[in-house]
Amino acid sequence: MAQPSGRFTLWGIEVFVAAVEEGTLSAAARRLGASVSAVSQQLSTLEGTLGATLIDRGTRPMITTPAGEMFLRRGRAILSEASQARAEIAARDLAALPLLRLGMIEDFESDVTPRLLSEMGGELTRSHFQLETGPSHRLLGLLDTRALDIVVAASTGTPQDWMEVHPLLSEPFVVAAPRGRIDPGGDVLGQLMALPFVHYTPRHQMGRQIADHLAAQALHPICRYELDSYNAIIAMVARGAGWSILTPLGWLHARRFFDAVDILELPLAPLSRQIALTARAGVLDDMPARIAGRIRLLLTEMVVGPAVARLPWLGGALRLL
Repeated sequence: MAQPSGRFTLWGIEVFVAAVEEGTLSAAARRLGASVSAVSQQLSTLEGTLGATLIDRGTRPMITTPAGEMFLRRGRAILSEASQARAEIAARDLAALPLLRLGMIEDFESDVTPRLLSEMGGELTRSHFQLETGPSHRLLGLLDTRALDIVVAASTGTPQDWMEVHPLLSEPFVVAAPRGRIDPGGDVLGQLMALPFVHYTPRHQMGRQIADHLAAQALHPICRYELDSYNAIIAMVARGAGWSILTPLGWLHARRFFDAVDILELPLAPLSRQIALTARAGVLDDMPARIAGRIRLLLTEMVVGPAVARLPWLGGALRLL
């Protein structure tokens, strides 16, 4: 490695931390909204500036060198301080917040998220918005590493000390079955168990929650399909490939299949999940609470109201928190 020269930047440190946490340059580039070549160049520049190789790029996933492991601790501390400084300055005038990084579960991406961003853009006129969508565990992990400022995701358990949590919605799990295949007046569970099960992947938190609940009821449906997309699951059910367990948000996500799918109450012990807005405590003043209030209004209009209108039996189980 050549002798150190020049100065490193916050951007270079952010690229390095993202590369370590994501394991590949391509994944780091996606997270940062940059090209792979730009990420690679920043990493090389940082290594040249420090005079040390930080990452072994020949491994998959990439791993840090001893120098990289040392710098990773310092780099995360630097980014944390920079984020805190930015937030403290922004808290004096939130309308002037230069960048707001939001994480939203895919459940909201087709309706709630666009409306939310549009309304916030009208209020925070000088802000730039970055949106990350994905499974809840990934978004909360990005919030933990300060790669995101605010996350809307399914609750994963007891909040940690650094979290500021604003509950938004409680929703029950329901059954999605091919239209007319299940007789609601008969043995619903028996009829379902005779069909293949289209499983929301246990690689995600919701899929694990469903799998654990079925196991607790000593139920082992015929599982031929394991998918990670609401649209794909509902499409499979609509084509008669089997039945599934999901939530009203997942059902509303695939409206074009409404006429081909029956939504039924779960014919076993009830199961539900909670959606919440989470931020780092004390960082963004009252902005998380204000955004949570705005989201609750949108959920009333775009989720709870339409779902209960079509399925009145959801009333009380699908509710704002």
